Amino acid sequence: MLESILTFMNNLDPFWIYVILISFSFIENVFPPAPSDVVVIIGATLIASTTIGFFPILILTSFSSALGFILMYYVGKFFGDNILRKGKIKFIHRDDLEKTNAWFNKYGYKLIVANRFLPGTRSVISFFSGAHQLNVFKTFFYASISAFAWNAIIIYLGFLLGQNVDLIASYLKTYSNIILIITVIVILFFVVRYFIRKKKTD
Repeated sequence: MLESILTFMNNLDPFWIYVILISFSFIENVFPPAPSDVVVIIGATLIASTTIGFFPILILTSFSSALGFILMYYVGKFFGDNILRKGKIKFIHRDDLEKTNAWFNKYGYKLIVANRFLPGTRSVISFFSGAHQLNVFKTFFYASISAFAWNAIIIYLGFLLGQNVDLIASYLKTYSNIILIITVIVILFFVVRYFIRKKKTD
């Protein structure tokens, strides 16, 4: 499967490779399950065999990721108050939301800088940054820094891997498993806590 993807992308015009990388980098913020990091790593493996370049990939994917972050920022800005203050997130208790609000007010911009290094929380952080009315220009600036730093790492990793299919598959499998475990743990934590509190109130 991976070999087929590499072959397919190798045969694409560089323009369309860039389009794919930009699209996934943007979409991930809106639809977290989108495997943007995986796609970017695969795209980076083509640097040696195609005319696409390290820095064009880095700049375009980072800018696209920051734009996606800002889209979710505006979702939080316009709809966040209604969702958070009225406690409409089913499996998250109102007390937890209030604690999260206080935490985000204190560390908001620092969380934005760290967001790309916190898989599974990226869209949440962008949503909260809008809900808390953080400055949009500062938000975009820090989101860009975060995306640039993270993408530089994974693009360089893809470049080093080249088109060694077995090695790429091994790295991607490990990465996917880590993300899956983190996501499941977070979901279970809130679901279990929700039912425990619900049982106590009943």
